[in-house]
Amino acid sequence: SSEKSKTAKQFNGSSKPEALVDTRTKPDKGKGKAPVPPEEPLPTAYKVIAGSYEKLLYGFEGTISVSESSEGTSKSEPSLSFNLKPIFMFSAHASHITAVAASPQGGKWLATGSADENIKIWDLRRRFEVGGLQHHNGSITHLGFPSRSHLLSASEDGTLCLFRTRDWVVLRVLKGHKARVNSVAVHPTSKVALSVGKDRTVRMWDLMRGRGVASMKLGKEGELIRWSIDGTLSAIQSLATIDVYTIDMLLVHTIAHPSRIHDIKFYKPSDDGAELLLVGAEDRMVSVYTISSDPEKEPTIIARLKGHVNR
Repeated sequence: SSEKSKTAKQFNGSSKPEALVDTRTKPDKGKGKAPVPPEEPLPTAYKVIAGSYEKLLYGFEGTISVSESSEGTSKSEPSLSFNLKPIFMFSAHASHITAVAASPQGGKWLATGSADENIKIWDLRRRFEVGGLQHHNGSITHLGFPSRSHLLSASEDGTLCLFRTRDWVVLRVLKGHKARVNSVAVHPTSKVALSVGKDRTVRMWDLMRGRGVASMKLGKEGELIRWSIDGTLSAIQSLATIDVYTIDMLLVHTIAHPSRIHDIKFYKPSDDGAELLLVGAEDRMVSVYTISSDPEKEPTIIARLKGHVNR
Protein backbone atom coordinates (compact mmCIF):
# COMPACT_ATOMS: atom_id res chain seq x y z
CA SER A 1 0.00 0.00 0.00
CA SER A 2 1.22 3.49 -0.79
CA GLU A 3 -0.42 4.84 2.34
CA LYS A 4 1.99 6.34 4.82
CA SER A 5 1.59 5.16 8.38
CA LYS A 6 3.14 5.13 11.83
CA THR A 7 3.29 1.68 13.39
CA ALA A 8 3.35 0.82 17.06
CA LYS A 9 5.63 -1.82 18.59
CA GLN A 10 4.43 -5.40 18.33
CA PHE A 11 3.65 -7.07 21.66
CA ASN A 12 2.55 -10.34 23.18
CA GLY A 13 -0.07 -10.78 25.84
CA SER A 14 -3.62 -9.92 24.80
CA SER A 15 -3.96 -13.01 22.63
CA LYS A 16 -2.90 -16.50 23.67
CA PRO A 17 -1.31 -18.84 21.11
CA GLU A 18 -3.58 -21.62 19.96
CA ALA A 19 -2.84 -25.00 21.51
CA LEU A 20 -0.87 -27.35 19.30
CA VAL A 21 -1.54 -31.03 18.82
CA ASP A 22 1.30 -33.15 20.19
CA THR A 23 2.93 -34.59 17.07
CA ARG A 24 5.80 -36.33 18.83
CA THR A 25 6.34 -40.00 17.93
CA LYS A 26 4.58 -42.35 20.36
CA PRO A 27 6.47 -45.35 21.79
CA ASP A 28 5.46 -48.69 20.24
CA LYS A 29 4.67 -51.26 22.94
CA GLY A 30 7.01 -54.21 22.90
CA LYS A 31 9.55 -52.55 20.63
CA GLY A 32 11.05 -49.99 22.99
CA LYS A 33 10.70 -46.23 22.81
CA ALA A 34 10.84 -44.58 19.44
CA PRO A 35 13.14 -41.55 19.06
CA VAL A 36 11.42 -38.29 19.96
CA PRO A 37 12.14 -35.48 17.49
CA PRO A 38 12.36 -31.90 18.76
CA GLU A 39 9.04 -30.20 19.36
CA GLU A 40 7.98 -27.43 17.03
CA PRO A 41 8.17 -24.07 18.76
CA LEU A 42 4.85 -22.50 19.63
CA PRO A 43 3.63 -19.73 17.34
CA THR A 44 4.13 -16.20 18.62
CA ALA A 45 0.97 -14.10 18.88
CA TYR A 46 1.24 -10.38 18.31
CA LYS A 47 -0.73 -7.31 17.33
CA VAL A 48 0.15 -4.43 15.03
CA ILE A 49 -1.56 -1.07 15.47
CA ALA A 50 -1.08 1.54 12.74
CA GLY A 51 -2.25 5.12 12.41
CA SER A 52 -2.58 6.75 9.01
CA TYR A 53 -2.50 10.18 7.42
CA GLU A 54 -6.17 9.57 6.56
CA LYS A 55 -7.03 9.74 10.33
CA LEU A 56 -7.75 6.00 10.42
CA LEU A 57 -6.54 3.63 13.12
CA TYR A 58 -5.89 0.05 11.98
CA GLY A 59 -5.56 -3.06 14.12
CA PHE A 60 -4.10 -6.37 12.97
CA GLU A 61 -3.69 -9.67 14.78
CA GLY A 62 -1.18 -12.25 13.69
CA THR A 63 1.06 -15.19 14.44
CA ILE A 64 4.55 -16.25 13.47
CA SER A 65 5.17 -20.00 13.31
CA VAL A 66 8.71 -21.38 13.14
CA SER A 67 9.30 -24.94 11.96
CA GLU A 68 12.49 -26.91 11.45
CA SER A 69 12.79 -28.98 8.29
CA SER A 70 15.48 -31.14 6.78
CA GLU A 71 16.49 -32.10 3.28
CA GLY A 72 18.43 -35.29 2.94
CA THR A 73 21.12 -35.47 5.59
CA SER A 74 21.61 -31.73 6.06
CA LYS A 75 19.21 -29.44 7.87
CA SER A 76 17.78 -26.50 6.02
CA GLU A 77 17.07 -23.08 7.48
CA PRO A 78 14.01 -22.77 9.76
CA SER A 79 10.80 -22.06 7.88
CA LEU A 80 8.77 -19.03 8.97
CA SER A 81 5.04 -18.79 8.41
CA PHE A 82 3.33 -15.41 8.91
CA ASN A 83 -0.38 -14.87 9.31
CA LEU A 84 -1.91 -11.41 9.70
CA LYS A 85 -5.60 -10.55 9.80
CA PRO A 86 -7.40 -7.20 10.32
CA ILE A 87 -9.41 -6.84 13.53
CA PHE A 88 -10.53 -3.19 13.40
CA MET A 89 -10.40 0.03 11.38
CA PHE A 90 -12.03 3.35 12.25
CA SER A 91 -11.53 7.12 12.21
CA ALA A 92 -9.74 7.97 15.47
CA HIS A 93 -8.81 11.67 15.24
CA ALA A 94 -9.87 14.92 13.62
CA SER A 95 -6.53 15.13 11.80
CA HIS A 96 -3.81 12.73 10.65
CA ILE A 97 -2.31 10.38 13.25
CA THR A 98 1.33 11.15 14.06
CA ALA A 99 2.20 8.75 16.90
CA VAL A 100 1.05 5.38 18.25
CA ALA A 101 2.21 3.45 21.32
CA ALA A 102 1.06 0.30 23.12
CA SER A 103 1.79 -0.37 26.79
CA PRO A 104 4.49 -3.04 27.25
CA GLN A 105 4.36 -6.59 28.61
CA GLY A 106 0.88 -7.26 27.32
CA GLY A 107 -0.63 -4.14 28.88
CA LYS A 108 -4.10 -3.07 27.82
CA TRP A 109 -3.49 0.59 26.94
CA LEU A 110 -3.05 2.09 23.51
CA ALA A 111 -2.19 5.77 23.06
CA THR A 112 -2.55 7.68 19.79
CA GLY A 113 -1.43 11.21 19.00
CA SER A 114 -2.43 13.49 16.17
CA ALA A 115 -1.87 16.79 14.42
CA ASP A 116 -5.10 17.83 16.18
CA GLU A 117 -2.88 18.23 19.31
CA ASN A 118 -4.81 15.56 21.22
CA ILE A 119 -3.73 12.27 22.76
CA LYS A 120 -6.40 9.57 22.92
CA ILE A 121 -6.29 6.55 25.21
CA TRP A 122 -7.85 3.25 24.16
CA ASP A 123 -8.53 0.00 26.00
CA LEU A 124 -7.21 -2.69 23.66
CA ARG A 125 -8.84 -5.56 25.49
CA ARG A 126 -12.35 -4.11 25.39
CA ARG A 127 -11.69 -2.03 22.27
CA PHE A 128 -13.14 1.30 23.28
CA GLU A 129 -11.95 4.86 23.84
CA VAL A 130 -11.15 5.70 27.46
CA GLY A 131 -10.66 9.44 27.00
CA GLY A 132 -8.40 12.21 25.76
CA LEU A 133 -5.37 14.08 27.12
CA GLN A 134 -5.10 17.72 26.10
CA HIS A 135 -1.85 19.06 27.51
CA HIS A 136 0.06 20.05 24.34
CA ASN A 137 -0.23 23.09 22.09
CA GLY A 138 1.10 21.45 18.96
CA SER A 139 1.08 18.24 16.98
CA ILE A 140 2.06 15.16 18.95
CA THR A 141 5.48 13.95 17.77
CA HIS A 142 6.16 11.07 20.16
CA LEU A 143 4.33 8.63 22.42
CA GLY A 144 5.87 5.86 24.48
CA PHE A 145 5.29 3.83 27.62
CA PRO A 146 8.48 3.73 29.75
CA SER A 147 6.57 1.19 31.84
CA ARG A 148 3.02 -0.07 32.22
CA SER A 149 2.42 2.66 34.80
CA HIS A 150 3.54 5.72 32.82
CA LEU A 151 3.11 7.35 29.40
CA LEU A 152 5.59 9.84 27.94
CA SER A 153 4.57 12.25 25.18
CA ALA A 154 6.32 14.96 23.16
CA SER A 155 5.06 17.68 20.87
CA GLU A 156 5.83 20.43 18.41
CA ASP A 157 5.36 22.84 21.33
CA GLY A 158 8.81 21.81 22.62
CA THR A 159 7.61 20.02 25.77
CA LEU A 160 7.42 16.46 27.06
CA CYS A 161 4.65 15.27 29.39
CA LEU A 162 4.82 12.35 31.81
CA PHE A 163 1.44 10.78 32.66
CA ARG A 164 0.44 8.20 35.25
CA THR A 165 -1.70 5.49 33.66
CA ARG A 166 -3.63 4.73 36.84
CA ASP A 167 -5.66 7.93 36.58
CA TRP A 168 -4.05 9.68 33.56
CA VAL A 169 -2.87 12.60 35.68
CA VAL A 170 0.03 14.55 34.16
CA LEU A 171 2.87 14.26 36.69
CA ARG A 172 5.45 16.47 35.01
CA VAL A 173 5.75 18.85 32.08
CA LEU A 174 9.39 18.78 30.95
CA LYS A 175 10.57 22.02 29.37
CA GLY A 176 13.93 22.74 27.77
CA HIS A 177 13.73 22.46 24.01
CA LYS A 178 13.35 25.78 22.18
CA ALA A 179 11.41 24.25 19.28
CA ARG A 180 9.72 21.03 18.15
CA VAL A 181 10.72 17.78 19.85
CA ASN A 182 11.39 15.25 17.10
CA SER A 183 12.12 12.03 18.95
CA VAL A 184 12.42 10.59 22.46
CA ALA A 185 14.20 7.45 23.67
CA VAL A 186 13.77 6.01 27.16
CA HIS A 187 16.74 4.14 28.64
CA PRO A 188 16.18 0.38 29.26
CA THR A 189 16.16 1.10 33.01
CA SER A 190 13.21 3.51 32.47
CA LYS A 191 14.97 6.03 34.73
CA VAL A 192 16.21 8.52 32.12
CA ALA A 193 15.28 9.60 28.61
CA LEU A 194 17.01 11.38 25.74
CA SER A 195 15.29 13.72 23.30
CA VAL A 196 16.31 15.52 20.12
CA GLY A 197 14.59 18.43 18.44
CA LYS A 198 14.54 21.12 15.84
CA ASP A 199 16.70 23.31 18.11
CA ARG A 200 19.66 21.01 17.24
CA THR A 201 20.20 19.82 20.78
CA VAL A 202 20.02 16.50 22.60
CA ARG A 203 18.67 16.63 26.14
CA MET A 204 18.72 14.13 28.99
CA TRP A 205 15.77 13.90 31.39
CA ASP A 206 15.59 12.34 34.84
CA LEU A 207 12.22 10.58 34.74
CA MET A 208 12.37 9.69 38.43
CA ARG A 209 12.58 13.34 39.50
CA GLY A 210 10.89 14.83 36.45
CA ARG A 211 13.55 17.33 35.41
CA GLY A 212 16.24 17.95 32.83
CA VAL A 213 19.78 17.01 33.84
CA ALA A 214 21.96 17.71 30.79
CA SER A 215 21.95 19.05 27.25
CA MET A 216 24.38 19.14 24.34
CA LYS A 217 24.46 21.02 21.04
CA LEU A 218 24.60 18.73 18.01
CA GLY A 219 25.18 21.27 15.26
CA LYS A 220 22.45 19.59 13.21
CA GLU A 221 18.83 18.61 13.69
CA GLY A 222 18.42 15.16 15.19
CA GLU A 223 15.39 13.40 13.70
CA LEU A 224 15.49 10.08 15.55
CA ILE A 225 17.19 8.88 18.72
CA ARG A 226 17.47 5.30 19.98
CA TRP A 227 19.13 3.54 22.92
CA SER A 228 20.94 0.27 22.41
CA ILE A 229 19.33 -2.74 24.08
CA ASP A 230 22.00 -2.90 26.80
CA GLY A 231 21.78 0.86 27.35
CA THR A 232 25.47 1.59 26.75
CA LEU A 233 25.09 3.35 23.40
CA SER A 234 22.69 5.79 21.79
CA ALA A 235 22.24 6.58 18.10
CA ILE A 236 21.06 9.89 16.66
CA GLN A 237 19.90 10.02 13.04
CA SER A 238 19.93 13.12 10.86
CA LEU A 239 19.13 12.83 7.13
CA ALA A 240 21.51 10.10 5.88
CA THR A 241 23.85 10.19 8.89
CA ILE A 242 23.87 8.30 12.19
CA ASP A 243 26.05 9.40 15.12
CA VAL A 244 26.69 6.77 17.79
CA TYR A 245 27.46 7.94 21.33
CA THR A 246 28.46 6.32 24.60
CA ILE A 247 26.28 6.78 27.68
CA ASP A 248 28.56 9.73 28.56
CA MET A 249 27.69 11.31 25.18
CA LEU A 250 31.13 10.73 23.69
CA LEU A 251 30.96 10.30 19.91
CA VAL A 252 32.39 6.91 18.89
CA HIS A 253 31.08 6.40 15.35
CA THR A 254 29.57 8.35 12.48
CA ILE A 255 27.76 6.28 9.86
CA ALA A 256 27.27 7.84 6.42
CA HIS A 257 24.46 5.79 4.90
CA PRO A 258 24.09 5.82 1.09
CA SER A 259 20.50 7.12 1.16
CA ARG A 260 18.05 9.11 3.28
CA ILE A 261 17.21 7.27 6.52
CA HIS A 262 13.64 6.83 7.78
CA ASP A 263 14.05 4.62 10.85
CA ILE A 264 16.72 2.92 12.97
CA LYS A 265 16.54 0.22 15.63
CA PHE A 266 19.02 -1.77 17.70
CA TYR A 267 18.61 -5.53 17.56
CA LYS A 268 20.24 -8.40 19.44
CA PRO A 269 19.93 -11.80 17.71
CA SER A 270 20.83 -13.78 20.85
CA ASP A 271 21.45 -13.19 24.54
CA ASP A 272 25.17 -13.81 24.22
CA GLY A 273 25.59 -12.15 20.82
CA ALA A 274 26.59 -8.66 19.78
CA GLU A 275 24.00 -6.00 19.02
CA LEU A 276 23.24 -4.92 15.47
CA LEU A 277 21.78 -1.70 14.10
CA LEU A 278 18.92 -1.95 11.60
CA VAL A 279 18.53 0.98 9.21
CA GLY A 280 15.47 1.48 6.99
CA ALA A 281 16.07 4.01 4.23
CA GLU A 282 14.92 5.60 1.00
CA ASP A 283 16.67 2.84 -0.97
CA ARG A 284 13.78 0.47 -0.04
CA MET A 285 16.10 -1.77 1.97
CA VAL A 286 16.85 -2.51 5.62
CA SER A 287 20.61 -2.45 6.10
CA VAL A 288 22.13 -4.39 9.00
CA TYR A 289 25.20 -2.82 10.61
CA THR A 290 27.61 -4.24 13.14
CA ILE A 291 27.94 -1.85 16.06
CA SER A 292 30.49 -1.59 18.87
CA SER A 293 31.48 0.79 21.66
CA ASP A 294 35.10 0.41 20.49
CA PRO A 295 36.01 3.42 18.28
CA GLU A 296 38.50 1.23 16.41
CA LYS A 297 35.77 -1.15 15.22
CA GLU A 298 34.00 0.75 12.46
CA PRO A 299 30.35 -0.15 11.77
CA THR A 300 29.99 -2.24 8.62
CA ILE A 301 26.99 -3.51 6.66
CA ILE A 302 26.73 -7.30 6.97
CA ALA A 303 23.35 -7.75 5.27
CA ARG A 304 20.72 -5.93 3.25
CA LEU A 305 17.09 -6.97 3.50
CA LYS A 306 15.07 -6.39 0.34
CA GLY A 307 11.31 -6.64 -0.05
CA HIS A 308 9.70 -3.21 -0.13
CA VAL A 309 8.68 -1.69 -3.46
CA ASN A 310 8.63 1.83 -2.02
CA ARG A 311 10.70 3.64 0.59
